Amino acid sequence: MIKKKINNFFSGHQRSVKAKKNIIASLTLKGTSILISLVLVPLTINYLSPSRYGVWITLTSVIAWFNFFDIGLGNGLRNKFAIAKAEGNDELARVYVSTTYAILTIISIALFGVFIIANHFLNWNRILNVSLDDVYQIEKLIFIVFSVFCFQFVVKLINTVFLADQRSAMSSTINTVGSLMSLIVVFVLMKTTNGSLLYLGASFSIINLIVPLLASIWFFNTSYKKYKPSLRFVNLKYAKDLLSLGGAFFLGQCAALIVFSTDNMIITQLYGPEEVVPYSIALKYFSVVNVGFTIVVSTLWTAYTEAYYQKDFAWIKRVTKKAMKSWFLVLIVLVLMLFVSNNVYSLWVGNKIKVPFLLSFFMACWVGVSSGASIYGNFVTGIGKMRLALCHSVFVAIVNIPLSIYLASNFNLGVSGVILATFLGEIPLLILLFIQYKKIINGTAKGIWNR
Repeated sequence: MIKKKINNFFSGHQRSVKAKKNIIASLTLKGTSILISLVLVPLTINYLSPSRYGVWITLTSVIAWFNFFDIGLGNGLRNKFAIAKAEGNDELARVYVSTTYAILTIISIALFGVFIIANHFLNWNRILNVSLDDVYQIEKLIFIVFSVFCFQFVVKLINTVFLADQRSAMSSTINTVGSLMSLIVVFVLMKTTNGSLLYLGASFSIINLIVPLLASIWFFNTSYKKYKPSLRFVNLKYAKDLLSLGGAFFLGQCAALIVFSTDNMIITQLYGPEEVVPYSIALKYFSVVNVGFTIVVSTLWTAYTEAYYQKDFAWIKRVTKKAMKSWFLVLIVLVLMLFVSNNVYSLWVGNKIKVPFLLSFFMACWVGVSSGASIYGNFVTGIGKMRLALCHSVFVAIVNIPLSIYLASNFNLGVSGVILATFLGEIPLLILLFIQYKKIINGTAKGIWNR
């Protein structure tokens, strides 16, 4: 009976079967990675101290900003690679891969050069709001982290290739291995050193470089050899294709950067790095649901691309309906998580860190709305009709920082006001994307709804 149910689950359209297999594998691997990351939080806090942990979280969010300097090429590659594969043109897919690697290598070198010059003029004491005693160590850490990041900037493209080939499980494997190695490193550091932010940051950065680098070398010489990047296949003529689509991704990413990645910096500047810790803990706690759900819907991104270009709208409707049913389960889980949140925090990180219930409430609301928006967001992104979402992102990016500061300061909401601003900005996106999806599927999309 059970075997029959399993066989029925993995039956149906080939595209659906491939997506289901990747979803199950990704959920298993990502679940392991999430569990490791949750264990890492109290260990890292105890190793560093809450204030230094806040500095580390803020610093990593600042470094993450530079991911957007790929000017959307990664996401452009994801769509173009999927289309080339759907058309059976492996040589064109290799051209897209090689060209993307070449352009990002140039950007990476340029970024490193600019950083070396600009770093002499940056006051990290003021940026991260840290004591003068920590500045020298942090300056060394930033140099190491950013230098390693410039190499990682390129090698992490292997994840994009996996996602474009609807093999999200392989991308999850890379992330899980990196998380496991990070956990081992923390245990070693706790036994051999005394709360060094420099050692921790340098170790984590090198791990995040080595794992995708080894994966790239292995797969581009085995199962992905026909897509292996090569100077012979670099053709800047196709850069326009990547950038025309990637440009929209880039602008959207920049807007998302302002909305989501500046929260830690706002909190640091208003209240100090130690207040980033409860925000980070609440985010990690509720994002467990968001990450799991994102695995499901992001797996559909490339599948949507393939189905749309093959005009298989019946499949798109069927899969989206199932995704929406899953979303309602997410909302129920979030409510339950909210009611037990204080107990979980106490068991997880102890009584040293206090997370306000209001912060948890707004965080749960934001995760719920953003999860729903991700369903339709992956659809419009997969088919390259992102103009509406882009306009919304730019608008929210303009108002998010002042709104966050206003709500946090003028209404005495503190850190809770920062995530409230983000939540309020996400609500219109869910509504607009739902309307756009309906219009596109029904063939009535015109103007900005079809761009």
